[in-house]
Amino acid sequence: MSGCEARDAKKLVRSPSGLRMVPEHRSARSPFGLDECPRCMQCDTKFDFITRKHHCRRCGKCFCDKCCSKKVPLPRMCFVDPVRQCAECALISQKETEFYDKQLKVLMNGATFFVTLGTSDKSELMVCRLSNNQRYLVLDGDGHYEIEITQISTVQILTEGFTPGGGNTRAIGMILQYKVPGSEELTQMKFTASQDFSCNKKLSASWLAAMHKATKLLYESRDQ
Repeated sequence: MSGCEARDAKKLVRSPSGLRMVPEHRSARSPFGLDECPRCMQCDTKFDFITRKHHCRRCGKCFCDKCCSKKVPLPRMCFVDPVRQCAECALISQKETEFYDKQLKVLMNGATFFVTLGTSDKSELMVCRLSNNQRYLVLDGDGHYEIEITQISTVQILTEGFTPGGGNTRAIGMILQYKVPGSEELTQMKFTASQDFSCNKKLSASWLAAMHKATKLLYESRDQ
């Protein structure tokens, strides 16, 4: 187990919303909470003994039952069972659920790339994968790197085979920029898919496609 994973031990607990995975260490827990709210934040209906107040498990805002009636899985916040969410959050959570069911497994299984750090003209063959706690990109070769997902600033997917109509392209690499803890400067890494075997090329392309999907979800969550 790597250092980044040892810090994130979790336990299964039962809450009013159902089973949920919760970090054992308080410092790693989400600051998710609920403030007092007298009216529905969607339709402005006043809460009383008849109109009950509910909160969206994703954004934490208060709604009436009509405006917060959907129950959708929320793995991002470690809920095991589907939980109540507002309509806007439910759409986003559905997209994330698709990602968790498909692309996440690809990222965690990893793929092989030639990795170039900064402006160096030398590259190293490394296996790149998402850590088990989904917080780090882990690169293993002769060297070892752990890049915290939240510190990634930009991700550019490199493709080839572009046609005027935009079809028949495939991912062949990516360039990402990230901040090293304790520094404000951006570090750049370039990933190029290995060309040794056709199976490696296909696996690398699938991993890059999953990374592209993950990046879009990451940017959407930052905009919320």
